[in-house]
Parts: sequence; C-alpha cells; structure tokens
Amino acid sequence: MSYTTNRQPQGILKNIETFFREGMIAEIVAINDYSYFISLTDNKDVKDIFHHIMEEEKEHYGLFLQALRSVDKEQAKLQAEVDEHVKISSKDKYKDYNSKGTKNNLLTHIREAIKGELEAIILYEFFIDNLENEGAIELIKEITKDEKEHVEELTKALVILDKDKYDNI
Repeated sequence: MSYTTNRQPQGILKNIETFFREGMIAEIVAINDYSYFISLTDNKDVKDIFHHIMEEEKEHYGLFLQALRSVDKEQAKLQAEVDEHVKISSKDKYKDYNSKGTKNNLLTHIREAIKGELEAIILYEFFIDNLENEGAIELIKEITKDEKEHVEELTKALVILDKDKYDNI
C-alpha cells in the first residue's frame, strides 16, 4: 500500500518512529532516482558520481533502519524472526540499474515495495491514534505488525541481493 505522492513522503511527524520511517522513505526514493540516473548515461565519470551518491543514500537507509529498530521493539523483534525464516536461494548480486534506461529491475521494485510498506505503517498508526473503536484498533495493530514484518523481509532480500552495503544491516 502506498499513500504518498510519487516523489515525497507525507511528512507526518507524530513520533520518532514515524520520523525514522519517513527518513527511510526519502532515502528509498533517492536510491531509486540515482539508479535511474545511472541508466541514462554512458559517461563513466558521471556514472561514478551518481553511484557514489547512491551508495551513501543506501548507508543512510541502513542508519535510519538501525535507529528505528532501536526505538520500535516490535520492529527489532520482527527482524530477528525474519532472519530465522527468510532464505534467498540465489545470492547472486544484481546491478542496481540497467543500461536500457528503464526502471524495470529487481532492486528498484524491492525498494518500491519497502516504501509502500513504510507508508502503510505510518498511515495505520495515524488511524490507531484517531480511532475509538477497539475492534478496529486491534485489527489495524495486527495488520501493522504484518507490514513491519514485510519491511524486514524485503530489507533482508535487498541486503542479500544488492552489491552495495546498507550500513550495518
């Protein structure tokens, strides 16, 4: 699920967890942008600049995720659970871009999926804070936990498959 515009997170700052998730969304957008920019040129020097910036954006994503796990204990617990059950059969590294200038590649799609999951969590937590119906609140909490698990599963796939590092995740 995604509720942001194509370019920006919503900027809803209700707590530190939301701040970190919004930061992760912004970094995902930047990473996908630089991946696309790399695919647009054959100029090695320009590609190197874009790739350098993209690597730093990936580190930023990792820093935000580590910070999120430190304040959201459920997110940290889900990371441990995901480490136990998510296995990627092929550990081949993927290029983060392709030479045809299209955005049709695995890593970009994984990051878009992460972005959508983070946006859903932010939206659902907003709903929880503004609902009075306990049944609806419990339902949304259950769904939110699943969305957090999806972030961990997709991030694990991303870290395994990407040739670049995402800080210490």
